[in-house]
Amino acid sequence: MATLLYRLGALGARRWRTMSAVWLLALAAVIGLGFSAAGDFQDSGSIPGSPAQTALTKMDRHFPSPDVQSAQIVFQAPAGQKVTDPGLSKVLGSTLSATGDVSGVTEVSDPDEDVTVSRDGRTAVADVSFSTKAEEDVPTATLNAVEAAGEQARQAGLKIIYGGDAFAESTAPIGPTELVGLGVALVILVITFGSLVAAGLPLLTAALGVVGTMAAMMGAASMLDVSDNAPTLAMMLGLAVGIDYALFIVSRHRAQLATGMPVVESVARANATAGSAVVFAGATVVIALAGLSVAGVPMLTSMGLASAGAVASAVVLALGLLPALLGMAGRRLVPKSRSDSSRRPISRLGRRARRGTAHGNRASLGVRWTQAVLRRPVRALILGTVTVVALALPAMQLKLAVTDDGNSPATTSTRQAYDTISDAFGPGANGPLVILVEDKDPTVVDSAAGQVEEKLHSVKGIADVSDIDVAEDKQAARIQIVPETGPRTPQTSSLVSQLRTEMRPLAASSGSYIAVTGLTAVSIDVSEKLSGALVPFGIVVVGFSLLLLMIAFRSVAIPVKATIGFLFSLGAAFGATVAVFQWGWLSGLLGVDSTGPVASFMPIIVMAVLFGLAMDYEVFLVSAMREDYVRHRNARAAVVSGARNAARVVTAAALIMVSVFISFLFSHDADTMAIAFALAFGVLVDAFLVRMTLVPAVMALLGDRAWWLPRRLDRVLPHLDVEGDNLHTPDSTEPVAAEPSVPVNL
Repeated sequence: MATLLYRLGALGARRWRTMSAVWLLALAAVIGLGFSAAGDFQDSGSIPGSPAQTALTKMDRHFPSPDVQSAQIVFQAPAGQKVTDPGLSKVLGSTLSATGDVSGVTEVSDPDEDVTVSRDGRTAVADVSFSTKAEEDVPTATLNAVEAAGEQARQAGLKIIYGGDAFAESTAPIGPTELVGLGVALVILVITFGSLVAAGLPLLTAALGVVGTMAAMMGAASMLDVSDNAPTLAMMLGLAVGIDYALFIVSRHRAQLATGMPVVESVARANATAGSAVVFAGATVVIALAGLSVAGVPMLTSMGLASAGAVASAVVLALGLLPALLGMAGRRLVPKSRSDSSRRPISRLGRRARRGTAHGNRASLGVRWTQAVLRRPVRALILGTVTVVALALPAMQLKLAVTDDGNSPATTSTRQAYDTISDAFGPGANGPLVILVEDKDPTVVDSAAGQVEEKLHSVKGIADVSDIDVAEDKQAARIQIVPETGPRTPQTSSLVSQLRTEMRPLAASSGSYIAVTGLTAVSIDVSEKLSGALVPFGIVVVGFSLLLLMIAFRSVAIPVKATIGFLFSLGAAFGATVAVFQWGWLSGLLGVDSTGPVASFMPIIVMAVLFGLAMDYEVFLVSAMREDYVRHRNARAAVVSGARNAARVVTAAALIMVSVFISFLFSHDADTMAIAFALAFGVLVDAFLVRMTLVPAVMALLGDRAWWLPRRLDRVLPHLDVEGDNLHTPDSTEPVAAEPSVPVNL
């Protein structure tokens, strides 16, 4: 593979005009096809075949409803008054009548029959249906006209809040906060490279990869069900890894230019050596993300595959387009000598790269930190481990649920409507359950539904039970239940389980189909499915990391150490998420509007992504140590050499990752915020506490034993050239040792 990448890099650098044109034309074709055949992303949070989803499908067949957008209008009377008072009741009726006359509105609740009024009489809720399809957005003009129809009620003193899907604010995958994150990434790159040209190249390739991925996703949405959560996650990962992978290659290229190596040869070797590591790292992330499909949740599958596509695009552009851009930049990427502003062929960086040491120069911060760790490795190991474990302890309290309008920002009308309904009608009013009874014999349906209704009145945890609603075909009946607790609480999940247990004997005795369903029950099934898939997926990820690193580094201790470090980072990420999103620590500062259970797919997404990123840092750091150890057989010196050659690049990569993830934290999308925060915190802990502190300490304590592998196992395992050590250039049949990954040291 290294030889192939060498030739690809040489071709790109030598024929940079042609290669740039080819790659840009290919991207333009993908973008053009994607946007021309763009489909709609789906708001899908169900699992085909789950008990609640199966019952919901049956219920929709017996109780068909139009596939249109809907909304809720919440009326609240002033303190001491009721919406049923003659004056306010008349104004409410007039408002609903005016709403029904709005173009695009197909149906409005009848004020005398269909409007729901709270027990204290102060709050009323009416439903509105639109002619717009459920998967489409209601025109802004229609929504504005509906709000304008309530002006008379507002003048009479009624407070009106508009909620429901139609009034939910849609957020773009990228906005001002994400652009700020890219700006921070640019600053980090400029500090790392000391050159705007060198700093701009990783941003350019990452942006092009994300645009291409988004276009491909939009095209795929016209043929496949793609979750509306997929674009944000794919963009977040595509930007982060796209910048980092290009950073590794550009850093290697500039280090080689500093030694006087010709541009074409340097690009080719950087593509073969650092590029091989990028392929390994990218493949790890792609496999982990694609593995999310084993959970059997369509939403999670589309998120995983879309994100895997974004990572794959980042790898392809870093290996294909970036060499052409490096060839175009030419000698302008040669680092400046500190003592002279002119670009000399041999700079201080070049002299350090040739010597492989820093004699006569002040050691970098990464080297000084590593040397401090090596002076007290046992103390560093104990303190670091205790710190990580302390950060991970809150993870034991992690609670999961499917998010709803209660997770929206407090400033949105949908959240305000949600809270008002919860206060007026009880928290369960926002997540009702339904008991469906189905049988071909109408007599059996009536008898079974009566038994179900009688049974429900004796079940604890139910605030209200509706009358029996019989379908027009007489072959089904349904009863709506309002739980005493909210839809995202463990008590409601327990109630669903209890109801299913209580309904089994009734179904067996009557011979009819009886099931618990409703959107809340579907969400609970999804959450339980994802929670159940977390442990098996974790076992697969851990086993995969052990095998992969054992093949890459020909060692037993390093894979075990790396996997334990990943689990430490994952635990710390979950612990910090619990502290912020459930306990409310720093929630105001971070813009978290509500505390409670986090999105049920957050842990498995974070596990997959963080695994790939942690392995990236492990590969780039430990491969530099291995290179020195193979040459000099000095385990302790190899640790310092690894820090000298890779610490600065790993630090820059981690800071870029954190800045990109943090920028998505302020998107105010409930599903995205917890994922972005967990990834940002996990990367921070993994890069600086685990890889830069615990890894050197463990490596120093293990010494030569860190690189031990049983001979029998060595013969069985395939050989994987992660850093292009066995590169064969076209001019030589002898392996060319990879040059050290020396980052630009300003």
